[in-house]
Amino acid sequence: MKQSENIYLVGLMGAGKTTVGRLLARALQLPFYDSDKAIEERTGVDISTIFEFEGEVGFRNREQKMIAQLTEIKGVVMATGGGAILREENRNLLMERGFVVYLHCDANRLFERTRRDSQRPLLDVEDPKKRIEGLLAERQPLYLASADLVVDTGELQSKDVVTHILEAYQFAQN
Repeated sequence: MKQSENIYLVGLMGAGKTTVGRLLARALQLPFYDSDKAIEERTGVDISTIFEFEGEVGFRNREQKMIAQLTEIKGVVMATGGGAILREENRNLLMERGFVVYLHCDANRLFERTRRDSQRPLLDVEDPKKRIEGLLAERQPLYLASADLVVDTGELQSKDVVTHILEAYQFAQN
C-alpha cells in the first residue's frame, strides 16, 4: 500500500461510496467530494439529463475532466462515479494521486440498494439486475487492478467499513 494525502473510493453504484466517503471525511477531518455531484453542480443538471442529451460518451468526457480537477486537490476524500475506472486516464490519476479503496458488493445487494432509484441512467433497462451483474463482471477487474484496498460493503455497516479503511490507511501511512 502507498502513502497518500487523498483517499478515493471506487465501486459500482449502490456500493456505498458516498455514504462511506462522507463518514470517512468526517473522521479524518478532510473535505469530501463526490465526482458525480461535482459534475451536476458544474452543469446545473443531473446525470440522467447529461446521459439523455450527450449519451454515455459525453458524460464520460465530463467525468474525465472532473476527475482530473478533483485529483489535483490535496487532502481529500472523493467518491467516484461507478464507471470512472473505465477510462485508463482516470485509473492512472486515481492510482498516482491517492489511496484507492474498492467498495465491493455482490450484485444481489447492489440491486436491492438501487432498484427504487430512478436517477441511475444505466439501470433504465428492462432487467436492471442483469445489467448490474454485467457491469460488475465488466468493471470488477478494473476496480481490483486500481485498488490499494478492497472492502466488502455487502454485510458491514458503514461505520465498520470506515473503521476498516481507517486502519488500513493509517497502516499505509506509517
